[in-house]
Amino acid sequence: MIARMATTRAPLPRFPRDFLWGVSTSAHQIEGATAERGPSVWDAFTALPGNVKDGTTAAVACDHVRRYREDVALIRDLGVGAYRFSVSWPRVLPHGTGEVSERGLDFYDRLVDELCAAGVRPVPTLFHWDTPLAVEEAGGWLKRDTAQRFAEYAAVVAARIGDRVPKWITLNEPAEHTLLGHALGRHAPGRQLLFDALPVAHHQLLAHGLAVTALRAAGADDIGIANSHGPTWPASDHAEDREAADFYDVLLNRLFSDPLIAGRYPEVITELLAAEVPDLDGDLKLIAQPLDWYGINFYQPTKVGAPQPDATVTEFSGLILPPELPFSPRPIEGHPTTDFGWPVVPESLTELLLTFRERYGDRLPPLVITENGCSYEGVDDQRRIDYLDGHLRALHRALEAGVDVRGYFIWSLLDNFEWAEGYRQRFGLVHVDYATQRRTPKASYDWLRTELQAQGGGPGARAPRG
Repeated sequence: MIARMATTRAPLPRFPRDFLWGVSTSAHQIEGATAERGPSVWDAFTALPGNVKDGTTAAVACDHVRRYREDVALIRDLGVGAYRFSVSWPRVLPHGTGEVSERGLDFYDRLVDELCAAGVRPVPTLFHWDTPLAVEEAGGWLKRDTAQRFAEYAAVVAARIGDRVPKWITLNEPAEHTLLGHALGRHAPGRQLLFDALPVAHHQLLAHGLAVTALRAAGADDIGIANSHGPTWPASDHAEDREAADFYDVLLNRLFSDPLIAGRYPEVITELLAAEVPDLDGDLKLIAQPLDWYGINFYQPTKVGAPQPDATVTEFSGLILPPELPFSPRPIEGHPTTDFGWPVVPESLTELLLTFRERYGDRLPPLVITENGCSYEGVDDQRRIDYLDGHLRALHRALEAGVDVRGYFIWSLLDNFEWAEGYRQRFGLVHVDYATQRRTPKASYDWLRTELQAQGGGPGARAPRG
């Protein structure tokens, strides 16, 4: 038994009775069993020395393919109403198109059945960065054809599990997949294209639109996307800093929300894409199909200023940024940080949600926080409790201000393979001993379970809205 420090704090404010509580994971980060599926870009990327900080791979990860029943029991006992997981495209279509793996589909069949039996709503994400390697070798997200291949894959998954899945997510964080995977080369597939990576963003958004069409044809009527967003703060009131911050905000926020919600790209993006996309207006009509809800992954705000002329490189959140970028992220001081070095600023979540309502008005669909969480070591993780408590109170303030937010998913259920960080960062409510695969609920798991019971949650009290 691990001793846990007791901390006295006020209970969370009351959320709406039909508010949807959930936890999140992704396929590549937890599933393991990589030999039982087709190869992905992440398999190729992690095989190259130096790409992952601790030199590890996701070959075993949390061994979720074999231990999913144990993990579903943890979700059930936590008392949340939904589980957001991702479907591995190469597990379903080993070559990205063509032959379907019945073995792969059978796994998701069993997982969905187990969730339904536990009274937990399955919320699959169709793409969480694990592009089939064969698709990447044919051009990947730089090629328009990949969007069509993705829609075909979405139809295959919906045909198998759609009768039990009421809520769908098309893509996870196309911003990070574009920036880290294709512009800066820090994530798979490791391309370093800088602004030439913009077609990757467009083709992912087009894939979303085509997948929405495929899902609706299969009978789905509760579809969203999980985009990452955060406030962008100028480093000062000087015009140069404000201009740099505005451009950063376009690249990391509005490039991925304006087309989906407003049906258009920001003007500067339209100018950059016009030569690359023959029928931009036609594509935007596909991209901007009505959403049932809009998902926001939130972790931190970003302070940005003009490029620093004397700096040859800029380091930001562990990334080395090239000097030719027209902006320079700056540290946010005066706030605690996570083990990842990210500033903890709960009130910036309220700011972000109010900004979305002001920016998009009546066009804004209902919102769901599809990811929020933090990396901290230890099973007695009081700092994670502080983080979650602060962000849930900030979310509640946005609700009180009239923002229509209908759910909140914590990242993550389990400690897992954290991409280029390997196993160095622990985001889980449940500790995973990677050598033995033993799961140990942390203090934050117990805290959340108690809070959900106070909210009227738990098995048998699943929220119908989302």
